[in-house]
Amino acid sequence: MEINKTENANDLLIFALKNKKILFIVSGIAVIVSIVVSLLLPVLYMSNAIVFPGATNTVSFNAQSNAKASSMDFGEEERAEQMIQILQSSPMRDRIISDFDLAKVYEIKPNIKGYYHWLNQAYEDHISFRRTKFGSINIEVLDKDPQRAANIANRIVDLIDTLSFDLIRERTIPAYEINRRKLLQLQYENDSIDQQLYDLAKLGVISAESRGELYRALNEAKNSEDRARFKKQIEANEAFGAKYDALTDMREYRMDNYALFKASYEQAKSDAFEGFSSKFVVERAAASDLKAKPKRIIIVLVFTLSSLLLTFIILLISNRIKEIKKAL
Repeated sequence: MEINKTENANDLLIFALKNKKILFIVSGIAVIVSIVVSLLLPVLYMSNAIVFPGATNTVSFNAQSNAKASSMDFGEEERAEQMIQILQSSPMRDRIISDFDLAKVYEIKPNIKGYYHWLNQAYEDHISFRRTKFGSINIEVLDKDPQRAANIANRIVDLIDTLSFDLIRERTIPAYEINRRKLLQLQYENDSIDQQLYDLAKLGVISAESRGELYRALNEAKNSEDRARFKKQIEANEAFGAKYDALTDMREYRMDNYALFKASYEQAKSDAFEGFSSKFVVERAAASDLKAKPKRIIIVLVFTLSSLLLTFIILLISNRIKEIKKAL
């Protein structure tokens, strides 16, 4: 088996030496063509920005919630995946294309067929996002202008919060409006109870704990005018005391509920209007002074070796066909 392998290798080497002139010519042509092609390719510069997702981008008034996800904590894998979804979203892509007029930069004319397809394809070829092994997100931008590459990367970093807030507010603003209307309704009902208690107080109705004092004051009254006044107040308390007590109990119950709901309202308001950054910026992009693409040496080597291998295979097949024809 080993002998056969050695013989086959020797045969291939001998065959290559017999056809070395053709192989050298093909290699030379491949080198020249690949050099010309690599020189025609546009030079691209890369800029990188690195961000960490935050554990939360809302302020929580709940102690247990704060303990679970603080605004100072780094986000875990799920938060990183969510951020990548935002980075890859069409709103992000459309904003960047619009802000930097990338259709003109990528030389894609609006009147061509499949304009948006080719524009989006060019965007994806030049801008990419990936999660690193450390849990951060690397934003990579390729562009012919190194400063523009850095500007695009930094603009993407800035837009993360903008788009995150837009998505969050699609849900939190309706929730806030519902909470606000409910709070106003509770406030109106509480004010109505307060007004009724005020009207009863004007009639002389007092709390149940203080009513016993009215009878003592009546007995101790020194003139008919005072006795008439206390008697009238006692009659008002006998007529409306039960209502006053019920309203007082209801007011205490509603005030407790109002306080609890006010906290819910404040949370909804904070979620809707007071969100803060959902990211930690580890490194902002800077203009690079070294080209990232094309790698001309790699292009020349790959193209030359591929051409050489393809030529060698074609020669082998051609030689085998000749041998078969002779045998026939």
